[in-house]
Parts: sequence; C-alpha cells; structure tokens
Amino acid sequence: MAKSKEEKTNVMRILEQKRIPYTAHFYEESEGPEGTREYGVHVLRALGQDTERGFKTLVARGISDGIYVFEVPVAETLDLKKAARAAGEKSVELLAVAQINAVTGYVRGGCSPVGMKKAFPVIFHATALAYETIYISAGRIGAQVEAAPGALLALTGGKTADIIVEE
Repeated sequence: MAKSKEEKTNVMRILEQKRIPYTAHFYEESEGPEGTREYGVHVLRALGQDTERGFKTLVARGISDGIYVFEVPVAETLDLKKAARAAGEKSVELLAVAQINAVTGYVRGGCSPVGMKKAFPVIFHATALAYETIYISAGRIGAQVEAAPGALLALTGGKTADIIVEE
C-alpha cells in the first residue's frame, strides 16, 4: 500500500478498504492546458510515466437519462457513437462542467471512477488490459493512483470496449 506524507483521498481509502494494491502519485498543479486532452498527457509526463497508461474519466448522460463513466487514454478522444453502443444507448452526451460535481461528487480534473456519489456503469477503453498497471485520478487534482486494471474493473463493476476515436 502507498505511504506518503500527502493527504489520502477517498479513492485511496476505498482501495485500501477493498485490499486493492495501489501506488499513490502526487504532482504539483501547474499552468498546463487544463480542460484539453493534453492536460492528462501533461500530468503523466509530470509524473515521469508513459502517457499510454494514463486514463482520464469522462462522464456522460445517455438518451435514457442514465449516467455512464468512460475511462479513456489521456491522449485520446472519446468516440460518442462507440461509447453509446458500449453503454447500450442510442446516444450519449458528455456532462456539462457545471454538472460534474453535482452528479459525481468530484471536480473537473479530479474525477475518478472510484468513489463517486452513486455507482454508475463504468467502461474502460480496451487498451487498459494491455498494461500491468494503469493510472487514474485519485479523486482530486494533484493526485493519481496506479493500480491493476483488472482490480479496478472488478471494483467498479466495469467492462472494456473500443470507445475512442480512430485517427
């Protein structure tokens, strides 16, 4: 388990409670291009890690009004049509920034699939399983956790699918 002088987040407490091994990583907030797809890349580079192993959390609402959580590699873009198919919806639309906290309990840039206010369906991009460990938000800006993707899938009841835009 991770030991650090940095403050533990609820994500870390949940992982410990469920006995899921993880490593906490902390970084200094900077003037990076927050809100762009490069921001996640910036975070992983600040941690000295491979960007392919970093996943950002995107939250969407389906046409049925259901909420879905998508874990996408930080340098990639969510394909809304593929995401809708994976969620069993006709269409999905990303939540407005103003809605993120009310729905998830997290702030933009610190959203994690672990420990949201409610349990929503979670879909990781299929590449997550290609790595021994991946990085996800620890539930606040400035903190990431590194854990086995299989353990994160089991914890969140998640599944995998091809959900990114092919360039």
